Amino acid sequence: MEATVHFINSIIWSKALIVVCLGAGLYFSLRTRFMQIRGFFEMCRLTVKGEKSDAGVSSFQALAMSMAGRMGIGNIAGVATAIAFGGPGAIFWMWVMGFLGASTSYVECTLAQIYKTKDAEGRYRGGPAYYIEKAMGLKWYALAFAIATIIAAGFLMPGVQANAIADSVINACRGTAVCGPLDGQMLGMSSVEALKLGIGIAVALLLGVVIFGGVKRIANFAEVVVPFMAAAFILMAIVIMIINYDRVPEMFGIIFDSAFGTHAAFGAMMGLAVEWGIKRGIYANEAGQGSGPHAAAASEVSHPAKQGYVQAFAIYFDTMMVCTATAFLILASGTYNVYSPVEGAAPVFQGLAGVPEGAGYAQAGVEAVLPGWGAAFVSIAIFFFAFTTIMAYYYMAETNLTYVNHNKKRPLTVLVLRLGIIAMVVFGAFHNATLAWALGDIGVGLMAWLNIIAILIIQKPAMLALRDYERQKKLGLDPTFDPDALGIKNADFWRQRKQESV
Repeated sequence: MEATVHFINSIIWSKALIVVCLGAGLYFSLRTRFMQIRGFFEMCRLTVKGEKSDAGVSSFQALAMSMAGRMGIGNIAGVATAIAFGGPGAIFWMWVMGFLGASTSYVECTLAQIYKTKDAEGRYRGGPAYYIEKAMGLKWYALAFAIATIIAAGFLMPGVQANAIADSVINACRGTAVCGPLDGQMLGMSSVEALKLGIGIAVALLLGVVIFGGVKRIANFAEVVVPFMAAAFILMAIVIMIINYDRVPEMFGIIFDSAFGTHAAFGAMMGLAVEWGIKRGIYANEAGQGSGPHAAAASEVSHPAKQGYVQAFAIYFDTMMVCTATAFLILASGTYNVYSPVEGAAPVFQGLAGVPEGAGYAQAGVEAVLPGWGAAFVSIAIFFFAFTTIMAYYYMAETNLTYVNHNKKRPLTVLVLRLGIIAMVVFGAFHNATLAWALGDIGVGLMAWLNIIAILIIQKPAMLALRDYERQKKLGLDPTFDPDALGIKNADFWRQRKQESV
């Protein structure tokens, strides 16, 4: 099975996808005249200002929901893996992907707002499947994305997050008075396997409590947890940097030198730095993947571009702050390995012994500076990061299931989805990390291919919305949206809202 999974993964994540993602970000940055720079203060203003309704959530709640999806294990284990296989230079290319990806996020999330609709229960729904059908008129393409997302978000990607939770708990627990050496047998399996199974069941039960409460409970949970966990993790990284202040200049030097192939040790890895930086950058911030638009469509705004701005800011926060925090605490403490691109060769750099690439790097880094509780702190952070991401994955899968059901209420299909994602959490926690990551990569890659091609074709309405928003702002207005005035067709929700307000 693993060989088949890795073969499929190598096809989906060929260099073509790397080029397309990077190229799309550059193209949209030019088309929007670098709105991620020009509109930075507007992004910040709109993030904390917004409206709610029975049908939709506030802009901040939509941001928190999308950040719950973006800020997962990719922000910790993904960053560490990028360093392991691409060298420290991979961090620079994650920054590049984050900067360019902000414009991609604006386009896809604004499209989601333009073409959103209401489901049978009166809640806002939207995302790539909806704008592909309405803007492209290709129902088969929209259905393909919806099915791919149900499979990816509902069954493939949750296992990565659950596996990381289980592994981080074992890393923090092993050798302590609570767990001991974990080298015995329990319930007919090894102690590690039994503990991972127990963790998976516990996470699955907690997930069930949240997702059976519906979209509003997901939004309320994310609104509280996401800002708190992000702030705590960033604060920890700052503390690590202050303690290791003398290594900070060297750390920046290594990142930039290895990014451009001028570092003596990492010079031969420049290509891998680009590949792994972009690959893990996409996994971490999800720009272009098509996940963010689902939450963006759920927000209550007077103009689609407002949520586009907010979601562009989400990319900055995710990559420039959270991913950077992970990279800094790993590099500043020197707790990482970099593997040679030549199979069987000795590591290019080895700062750890016996620690596999992933979240263990971050745990070792914090533990080295704050012994006794550093690994446990990172384990708790990983739990919140990963759990909220699984929660967001469910929302994405449910939204696409709603699309497949033609916005009709079909409780049995929703129940199957809920039970399926709960089962996959247990499966992912119990099985090995390599298989979990490979399955997750397949899910991310499928969604990215389908979504990026679509938004490159149907980008025009998002550009029209941006110009319209900027025009109204210059006139001192609180922008409102009229699709007919802009020549945008099939924006049925906004057309109906206009008619009701007359």
